[in-house]
Amino acid sequence: MARPWRVAIVGGGITGLAAAVRLRDRAPAGTEITVYEQSGRLGGKLRTGELAGGPVEFGAESFLMRDPAGGESAAVTLAGRLGLDASIVHPTVGQAALLVDGGLRPVPGGTLVGVPGDLEKVAAVARPADADRDAGRPLLAPDEDVAVGALVRERLGDAVVDRLVDPMLGGVYAGRADDLSLVTTMPALARAARAEHTLVGAVRAAQAAAPRAPGAPVFGTLAGGLSTLVEAAARASGATIRRDAAVRELRRTPTGWQLTVGPTRDAEQVDADAVLLAVPARPAARLLAGAAPAEADTVGALDYASVALVTLALPGPDLPELSGFLVPAAEGLLIKASTFFTTKWGHLRRPDGLALVRASVGRYGDETSLQLTDDDLAAAVHRELSAVLGAPLPTPVARHVQRWGGALPQYAPGHADRVAAVRTALRAAHPTLAVAGAGYDGVGIPVCVRSGETAAEEIITALGGSAA
Repeated sequence: MARPWRVAIVGGGITGLAAAVRLRDRAPAGTEITVYEQSGRLGGKLRTGELAGGPVEFGAESFLMRDPAGGESAAVTLAGRLGLDASIVHPTVGQAALLVDGGLRPVPGGTLVGVPGDLEKVAAVARPADADRDAGRPLLAPDEDVAVGALVRERLGDAVVDRLVDPMLGGVYAGRADDLSLVTTMPALARAARAEHTLVGAVRAAQAAAPRAPGAPVFGTLAGGLSTLVEAAARASGATIRRDAAVRELRRTPTGWQLTVGPTRDAEQVDADAVLLAVPARPAARLLAGAAPAEADTVGALDYASVALVTLALPGPDLPELSGFLVPAAEGLLIKASTFFTTKWGHLRRPDGLALVRASVGRYGDETSLQLTDDDLAAAVHRELSAVLGAPLPTPVARHVQRWGGALPQYAPGHADRVAAVRTALRAAHPTLAVAGAGYDGVGIPVCVRSGETAAEEIITALGGSAA
């Protein structure tokens, strides 16, 4: 009788756990799945905590409900697989604002991550330039990638980038539109731009390709907090979960792979038939260095931004009926985005009137604010929020500062091609070694779930096929 497969997953974030669930569902019965997490906590950037006696997210707060083709997102599908679909809740207040010239203005509708499909709708925030003319050819060549900012500045002018696109991308990636790949950060727009002759036309085509029913929610979260998704995935995977288990080295053997796990003085050698690396790019590069040095160099070149999330518990503040607001870099604040949790999410509203407000601090290339102490950072956030809202906010009864070092990948143009080349080389030379996660495929829970599931399918194929 053949020995059961042994699959090692390095990284216990949602990517690695989604991969483990997919392996359990599709790999032959008896497959041994082990998840190695170097910290003591699963979930990566999904972390539900408590502040002032109530739940709050210290990392990601929600997921997209739809995928780019218009179907349900991979996060929604995974929640259903785990029996959590009934726990999905949606924002009760969806309107967000932009800080423009020191005042809050509603985020205009009809945009795709800030890029307008209707110029009149954005004119109150940013007057577009009159340069989006049909030149008789598609905006992008078939294999071309450009920085988002370069394309939008050329077609619609600086104001649309600086006041709309940049703060929206900054809220997601903590990066700048002038540095970020269109193909990776806005794939639907990139696809449309290969056929359409104007940017406004490309936005409209991308929106038409994935229509949303009127009133259908864009975002969701789980009533019990996103950590419930992590816990349910870990249980459903049936995997052996090893916390505080850093994988320090990966070596090819005649029959598979050998992992060196744990501290140097007490290292453990573990054999596996296949390995899935679901960790950020730099630790992945270190593990790839022995078996695939050229691919390791490519992976390790990806840079990341660090951010801090400051959450304040405020007694009875006078907050606007908004989900939050975004801050263009030109406004000169430490805050780049803020979320009014207990306004946005009805299930978090409290009978005592206590409000939870979170602010995100830290932009790629300008992270000096993160050198402040927790106390000074919380005080600065409180001061800036009061200024934006036009009145002093109450003194917080509690606060929490969550620092995420190297949290958000910065995808330079050409990123997708570089990742494709790495994966092609690994499939050819090491088909039982796969990489997955935000460092390759993009940010957001659905993207990470899909990335992990796809890598798991590749490993199943490489080892001999599915049990299904």
